[in-house]
Amino acid sequence: MASVVFYFQVHQPFRLRRYTVFDSDTGYFSDSDNRKICKKVSAKCYLPANAVMKELIDRYQGQFRISYSLTGVIVEQFQQWCPEVLDSFKALADTGCVEFITETYFHSLAFLYDRDEFIAQTRLHHQLIEDLFGQTPRVFRNTELTYNNDVARVVEQIGYKAILTEGADHILEYRSPNFIYNPPNCTDLRILLKNYRLSDDIAFRFSNRSWPEWPLSAEKFAGWIDQINGNGYVCNLFMDYETFGEHQWGDTGIFEFLRALPEQVLATGKNDFLTVSQAVNRCSSAGEIDVPHMISWADTERDISAWLGNSMQANALHDVYALSERVPESADGQLLDDWRRLQTSDHFYYMCTKWFADGDVHKYFNPYESPYDAYINYMNILDNVRSRLAMADRT
Repeated sequence: MASVVFYFQVHQPFRLRRYTVFDSDTGYFSDSDNRKICKKVSAKCYLPANAVMKELIDRYQGQFRISYSLTGVIVEQFQQWCPEVLDSFKALADTGCVEFITETYFHSLAFLYDRDEFIAQTRLHHQLIEDLFGQTPRVFRNTELTYNNDVARVVEQIGYKAILTEGADHILEYRSPNFIYNPPNCTDLRILLKNYRLSDDIAFRFSNRSWPEWPLSAEKFAGWIDQINGNGYVCNLFMDYETFGEHQWGDTGIFEFLRALPEQVLATGKNDFLTVSQAVNRCSSAGEIDVPHMISWADTERDISAWLGNSMQANALHDVYALSERVPESADGQLLDDWRRLQTSDHFYYMCTKWFADGDVHKYFNPYESPYDAYINYMNILDNVRSRLAMADRT
């Protein structure tokens, strides 16, 4: 049996407003832009996609199952500007067929710089999921599926049973992403690896008319899933939720494809859908996967160069985490929240200067004309954060 494990990341950052060296306002974030984008993506993706997911769960009487992670920062935006989206996710949670996964609340790279901050953000997000959906998460995914053996060890220590990451060829070698594995030096933690070829067929190639497999039908895709039988027992389809309606617009037929897929997958009686936890509970480990260096699901390299590939990014990350002891000790709750929002990985992604081979999806909603503009704007804001911190130290 090949079990489809659908996992979707739901995330939008708090984008920064234009901030010059002469600016002293502590309102760093562009409410107008963030509201506009949140409402736009909600109308094009979140609301129609959630409606389709609920329709499929009802139609197949619980046989269709999915998993999500909603970052803390997108939840805050839903609460401010699109509460109906949050209500629709709660309705999905109430079906019992949807699992919500923990990550860092602020979608940060804190693990690379400050383990205490990483754990604090993870616990904040864990509590958020419990409060919103009444679920106690047992699965973790680090920001953008960034992962190595050290991440696995810490995640197991704080109580999780499974972790998601990229099925990168250079770590799998001859093995398949269609099995569940375990990391070295962990007792119970299990790893689910993204099947990036099949995931990207939907996320990136679905509307590409020059792709030899275009148009992609649900029947064809279900046939590819069925071929996993005999060489695996999970088909991990991990992608941005914005795939549905935003990256792949509604007129491409992406929602019709999604509506038709469960019938085709379930038609043979050999395959099904599982949440991440269900897959872990059903399937034993096929062996150990050793990942000594950081990987991610970004770009063809599947590494962290999208956030740390140049000196601007390295400098900005170093400088924001250089404040990691002083800010939490300042007793200024607004300063702490601002500093944590500045850790969101998107800010550093906008500074990236490398070529993106995976397509224009990376350029979506980038508010800057160039990576250099992103860096200068960010560092101007960080200067103001340091000024506020110095003032707090004097009082």
